[in-house]
Amino acid sequence: MLISLAMLNACSVALLLFTVTGRVGTGNVWPVYAVLFASGVARSFLQPARTAMISELVPPPLYPNAVGWRTSVWQFGAVLGPALGGLLYGLGGATLGYLIDAVLMVAAWVTLACVRSTARPPTPTTTSMLASLTEGLRFVWTRPILLGALTLDLLAVLFGGAEALLPIFAAEILHVGPTGLGALRAAPAVGSMLTALVLAHRPPMARAGRALFTAVSVFGLSMIGFGLSRDALLSWILLAVAGMADNVSVVLRATLLQVLTPTQLLGRVSAVNAIFIGSSNEIGAFESGVAAKLLGAVPAVVLGGLVTLVVVGVIAWRVPALRKLERID
Repeated sequence: MLISLAMLNACSVALLLFTVTGRVGTGNVWPVYAVLFASGVARSFLQPARTAMISELVPPPLYPNAVGWRTSVWQFGAVLGPALGGLLYGLGGATLGYLIDAVLMVAAWVTLACVRSTARPPTPTTTSMLASLTEGLRFVWTRPILLGALTLDLLAVLFGGAEALLPIFAAEILHVGPTGLGALRAAPAVGSMLTALVLAHRPPMARAGRALFTAVSVFGLSMIGFGLSRDALLSWILLAVAGMADNVSVVLRATLLQVLTPTQLLGRVSAVNAIFIGSSNEIGAFESGVAAKLLGAVPAVVLGGLVTLVVVGVIAWRVPALRKLERID
């Protein structure tokens, strides 16, 4: 985690230098792509390690509550970060924004370096990265409940997500301009943050399986409503509701991951989970763009929501154990 944060800080410093020197512009963007690629590599190691670290710091009975708090903090940053970024850009341009980002990355590194775990150090292993990932995939494949939950999230976000098309809706359908686009982008994070705060203060759900399928169904229905809406306020509300539903799914899936996975495999299984998340978000954005090109933005979003509902039905049918899952603890 410390190495990953150091890499992310180096990426922030690189972007700051690009801005200060002015050597990167419209005709020379490849250095920016290289920095984005490096930051993606760093995050791919940071996320599984961060997930595995919870097992060393939090007692198992508190996993659901801890996941809720972690999600709350993350969503708070997702809402506040872009807003502060826009404010800093207005005050001092991109230079000030990247400078503050680099300073905060150093603060994060120092804070993490102060964390001390009481867990017994793991036995050193010579297993290759590919073998470790294969072991994680094998474990997920043999756990129908975990595989079903990950697949449900993967396909729902892959087909049902509409974030990549928000600029089109803001400019051509809702006619709300750049400010409205910012509000639309923030709506899912606002809904997710509110839900995370509620989940962090309540006991684990009594019927986790039913809650998971209900949440993903609400997500799909919200996307259908958003695609059909022509009112900016209604569209914002529907996106916020989608964020609420998505957060329920995130918390339940993360709790399942923590509870069902042995401690020694948690990092590897978390890496598999990161692949599922990355695939659904990034490939989903590409899928949304292709669908919008072929069908139009509105049909693409509505069809994606319908596909999400079909996915819910298929997973509920094929993985009855997940559908009947009770309290996770």
